[in-house]
Amino acid sequence: MIGIDWFLALSALLFCIGIVGVLIRKNAIVIFMCVELMLNAVNLSLISFSSHYGNVDGQILVFFSLAIAAAEAVVGLAIIIAIFRNNLSVDIGKINLLRW
Repeated sequence: MIGIDWFLALSALLFCIGIVGVLIRKNAIVIFMCVELMLNAVNLSLISFSSHYGNVDGQILVFFSLAIAAAEAVVGLAIIIAIFRNNLSVDIGKINLLRW
């Protein structure tokens, strides 16, 4: 049986990859995927703690977190598509929505 340490190490690694991706990349779709990777890393840690302590509350929380992440994905992709239609690019450096 694999211990909780390995699951938490994998979760931390996935979360760090997501943070680096958000900070370094300039493509909005890649940034969005890195945010989803960070959410999945947190879900993995919740599942591993839930399994380790034999409590179902963490698994229920992950179920609701996945439902919220699905809704967030729909809204986020709709915003990215709307920005692409106006600017013909999803590069974050070229988007200036808050300027007059």
